[in-house]
Amino acid sequence: MYKMNSVTLERVETGDQGTFGVLRFDGATLFTGELPDRGNASNLSCIPTGQYDCKWTYSPAFKRMMYIVTGVDHRSGIRIHPANLMGDTTKGFKSHLYGCIALGKKTGTLAGQRAVLASQPAVRLFEDAMDRQPFKLEII
Repeated sequence: MYKMNSVTLERVETGDQGTFGVLRFDGATLFTGELPDRGNASNLSCIPTGQYDCKWTYSPAFKRMMYIVTGVDHRSGIRIHPANLMGDTTKGFKSHLYGCIALGKKTGTLAGQRAVLASQPAVRLFEDAMDRQPFKLEII
């Protein structure tokens, strides 16, 4: 029987340019970017802290298999995928997210805005390390 992996996302900073954190799993670390905290508002906010089950499923929007975060109250379609910018668009910032979690190998700036960088390689590394198996995500 497969033992479910455990992954921790520790948020370290949130503001109008996004919510930034560190993802720890299997002895490795990546950086995360999410939308600012806007009270779990769909398409505008990061998801609440807590524990969630993540599964490897097909995404019709991305037309590929990827992780989905399940069990988020009043939300659906939360994916872990490549993205760089996650600002509050109502305040003039750019965003590649609608509530999902972006991974990066580092943080920095892009187009004058806080960002996670080397995102596609980070997501590939994470998916390979997790072996596309389900896992429990704890957001703190």
